Amino acid sequence: MYLTQKRDRTEGAKLYLPTMSASIAGDSELLALANGDDIQQPLWYAAYTSARHEKRVAEHLRQREVECFLPLYETVHRWNNGRHRVQLPLFPGYIFVHMSPRDKLRVLQVPGLAHLISFNGVPAVLPEAEIVALRDALTAGVPAQPYRYLNVGARVEICRGPLQGMQGILLRHQGQFRVVLSVEMIMRSIVVEVEAADVIALDRMPLIPSSVPASQSVLSVCA
Repeated sequence: MYLTQKRDRTEGAKLYLPTMSASIAGDSELLALANGDDIQQPLWYAAYTSARHEKRVAEHLRQREVECFLPLYETVHRWNNGRHRVQLPLFPGYIFVHMSPRDKLRVLQVPGLAHLISFNGVPAVLPEAEIVALRDALTAGVPAQPYRYLNVGARVEICRGPLQGMQGILLRHQGQFRVVLSVEMIMRSIVVEVEAADVIALDRMPLIPSSVPASQSVLSVCA
C-alpha cells in the first residue's frame, strides 16, 4: 500500500548509521591519483545520486561488494494515517564510496548513481579524518540533522568527544549550543548539538550573549 505524504516535520531527530570502515588517503596518494598513477588502495569518494535514490544506490553497491557509507538520521514524518518514524539521508543526494580507481567504471554503472564528485576530471579524494570523525560521531549517537550550507560565521573547534578537532560554525537554539559542520567538497552541512565547554573559539572573539554565565562560555580552553 502506498502512502500519500501530507506533511513532514523533523522532531527530535536522532541518527542511524550502518557499520562502515574507512581507509587512509594521504596527500601523496591524492597527488599520485591526479597524475594518473594506478593506485590500488581503496580511498573515499563522494558520489552524487538521483533524487531519493541514496538507499537504492547503497544497496546496489553492497550487491557489487563495493563498500559505501550512507549516513542516515531518524525523524518523524506526518502521513495521512498518522506519524511515522523514518530514516533519511543526512546528506541528501550524496553517498560516500570506498573504492580503488580500477573500480570506477563498476561504480558508475550502478543504477541511480549519477557521477563522482571530480575536479578537472579527476575524482576528488575525501579526507579520511573527516569520514572517520563523522562515522564515529554517528556511531556514538551524537544528535544531528541536515542543515543549510554556510560559508561565513563565527568559527569554533570541538575539543572533546567523538568530533574532537572538527571545526564549524556556532549556533544557539532554545538554549542549546549547536555547531554547523560542513563537507566543503560537496557543499553540504549538518548541525550537531554540543556542550559549551566542549568548544573553543578560533578567533577568540565572544560568540554568545554576555548574559550567558561564564561557566557556559565557549571561550574557555578545553583541558
